[in-house]
Amino acid sequence: MTSIQKPPVRHPSLQQNALGLTRRDYEGAMSTLCAGCGHDSVTAALVQAFWELDVPPHRAAKLSGIGCSSKTTAYFMKQSHGFNAVHGRMPAIATGANAANKDLVYIGISGDGDSLSIGLGQFCHAIRRNVNLLYVLENNGVYGLTKGQFSASADVGSKSKGGEANVQPPIDPVLLALTLGATFVARSFSGDKTQLVPILKAGLRHRGFGLIDIIRSRATPVSIASSDRSWPSRFCSTT
Repeated sequence: MTSIQKPPVRHPSLQQNALGLTRRDYEGAMSTLCAGCGHDSVTAALVQAFWELDVPPHRAAKLSGIGCSSKTTAYFMKQSHGFNAVHGRMPAIATGANAANKDLVYIGISGDGDSLSIGLGQFCHAIRRNVNLLYVLENNGVYGLTKGQFSASADVGSKSKGGEANVQPPIDPVLLALTLGATFVARSFSGDKTQLVPILKAGLRHRGFGLIDIIRSRATPVSIASSDRSWPSRFCSTT
């Protein structure tokens, strides 16, 4: 529960960064996500990346929309600025925040449902304007918060927990961002922290719009049809 605070105990031997802060200082509230959720793996990578970059927590702003992925902002850097927008509207809030204060480190956390359906237009225009924002898209192909409907990134042949197969072709956010001229585009996997942390650090250093599409394990038992041979390379590689 988010009302339960993490124990404030700090071991005296915890490693510190250049600011004298430990990784614990970059954590947030206790996660309320399902046990084993890939979003929590992304949170751990974000904590590590911000700590290694020596970012003062009060100089960062976290933005999100609606969905399981958008809860991530509560779970890291509790001393940072933050705003939870309505469904699909996070890029507009990020654009306005940038106009008001260009000196903060901006990171937006979204999901495939939040970004590629109701928020698709806002996502595209944030790229077009090259808004100074690291856009982290936690991509699992389903609407996990509303019990597993297919999202716009679901692969053809994916099966829902009810057994229905998806017949609609997916939107590839990486291909879309490249087509629109995004200035930083990458893809990684939530289960590979060794790869993900350096990519996050590179995105946070980038000035302008940066997209990191993070493929993660699905929140519901959705399977990929064995006839679809494209998903391993598309879902588990860096672009």
